[in-house]
Formats: sequence, C-alpha cells, structure tokens
Amino acid sequence: MLEIKANSQELTDVVAVAEINKAREIILKEISKAFIGQERVVEEVLYAMFARGHILLIGVPGLGKTLLVNSLAQLLDLRFRRIQFTPDLMPSDITGTEILEDDLSTRERRFRFVEGPLFTQILLADEINRTPPKTQAALLQAMQERKVTSGGKTYPLEAPFFVLATQNPIEQEGTYPLPEAQLDRFMFNIRIEYPSHDEEITMVKATTGGVEPQLSPVLTRERILELQEIVRRVPVADHVIKYAVSIAEATRPNQPHTPEFINDFVTWGAGPRASQYLILGGKARAVLKGRFYVACEDVRALAAAVLRHRLMLNFNAEAEGMTADTIIERILKTVPEPSH
Repeated sequence: MLEIKANSQELTDVVAVAEINKAREIILKEISKAFIGQERVVEEVLYAMFARGHILLIGVPGLGKTLLVNSLAQLLDLRFRRIQFTPDLMPSDITGTEILEDDLSTRERRFRFVEGPLFTQILLADEINRTPPKTQAALLQAMQERKVTSGGKTYPLEAPFFVLATQNPIEQEGTYPLPEAQLDRFMFNIRIEYPSHDEEITMVKATTGGVEPQLSPVLTRERILELQEIVRRVPVADHVIKYAVSIAEATRPNQPHTPEFINDFVTWGAGPRASQYLILGGKARAVLKGRFYVACEDVRALAAAVLRHRLMLNFNAEAEGMTADTIIERILKTVPEPSH
C-alpha cells in the first residue's frame, strides 16, 4: 500500500514538473516586456525563490533591480514592498512597533503591534549595506526564522517570504558591509551586469514611450507553495551530493585535499550551508528546466552564485588581480565530476 502511494506521489510530481517548466517559459516571456535581457539573472532569482532562498543582488544603479523584483511580484501574484535602507533607519522601522492606544469601549489603554514593511511576501531591501549592523540584524533574523518578535510576542511572516537585498558595488562611502556570517544567510549572490548594445537600444525604446507593459499573474500563492514542496522532493543521486560537497570543501584552505591555489589566495572558505544550497538550488534548476532529477551540471551552473559571497580572499589574491569568480572557475576545473 505504501509503495503504491509513493509511486502515485512521484507521478504527480513529474506531471507538476512539466507545469513548472511551462510556467518558467511564460514568466521569462512576460518579464521581458518590462525587464529587458538579463535572462540568467531572472532564472537564478526564480531558482532561489522556488528553493525558499533569499538573494543578494549586486549591480550599479540604473540596471533595473527594483523593476525586476516588482515585475516578479506581479507575475507570481505576491505582495511586494520596498525599503530604502539609510543610516538613520531603525529596526522598528522594518519590523514594526508597539503603540499605546485607548479602547473607547472599555476606557482601557493597551499596546497594539503595528506591522512594519517586513510583513509582505517579496521584500526588496534596497542598498542594505547603507544601514548600521543593528538594523541589518533585524532583517536577517526575520530571513532566518521567518518571524518577528516584539513586546514578548512572536508574529509569523506569511509564506512565501523572500528577501531580495541590493548592494551598490562602486560606492563605499557611508556603508556598513555585511559581515560574512550574515552574508551566509543569502542563498545566492547574483551579479547584474551592463546590458548588451542591442539590449540597451531595446530598453531605451521600451522605457521612453508612453505605453507601460501590463503583466498578468502566472502562478498563485497557493500554487507557489505547492511547487516549493515539489522542489524539496526531487531525488538527488549520491554522486551529485558528493560533487557538491567536494566543490564546497575545495574552497577551504589548509584542508587535506585543498588545491594549492586556495591556500595561496583564500583566507576563509565556504561552510556546509554552501553544500546545502548547491543541492537545493540544483533541485530548483532541474525542476524549472523540466527534469525530476538533479545532475552535476546543475551544481556547476550555480556554483558562482552560491560561493562568491562565501569566500574571503587575502592580499595575495588582490595583488594578483584574483576575484572570487576566477577562484570558483579554477575550482570547477580542478574538482572532477565523480563517477556514478
């Protein structure tokens, strides 16, 4: 009886995978009406969302980070809020605060919790590194636990809950860089690059006219939650898990099997959360590509997004012009794909 039930569940999941793949194609087509190009960025954001992860978006101003998040919120039929982080922002400005109010019927005074902008489903934390660590911590706690505590009471955040935080890589004045332990809570670090020449021409034409694109919802909140569960149920072969762990291990200096260039250029490598996110991201990528299994190809494709904010490079790397991305490229060439 249990065997039949398991097979029935797997069959249902395989059918749902085809639906997710179709939804992905529709989302990419619809979002291109508002957010020109950058298909890799859109796909990586979708992978993180379906894997229940949070995202750090890195890009110079004007590349459409806010537009991307707002467009996705419309297509996924989710509530969207944006917080502009500034040096004077307080934790209560994000989470909410207790206010004292009079009850006219009983003539009593009591505290009532007023929800902050954190109580949404997609939150854009714009320029998160512009606010002090105390305020950053209030947001990151909610990301980890998906709840807020105020006045001794705990308030759950409605699922699904995604945080997309942005950072400007070229401005350092008046910023408070996120500590490594806090960076580790982001599933992906996604870099938004400049558009190509043709993409920028299309972008200028689309944004300087009088017609604004209308985006229709593709998935409901309830279906998104169901699809997140399906992503978790995707089976992963042992050799794929071994490959993900080997890649994460290869980033750690002074370990038995660490490549020599890691010892030369890396002060601190990725922890076990990187291995977990490589597999979770691989599951989401496989499903969105129409597969109900994870391949080593999925792990390789997401290695840069998962690892680039988890490597601390030393002065030797800076002197040699090495970046986290170049280190990751060398790791992928060095770590062999295990046999089945």
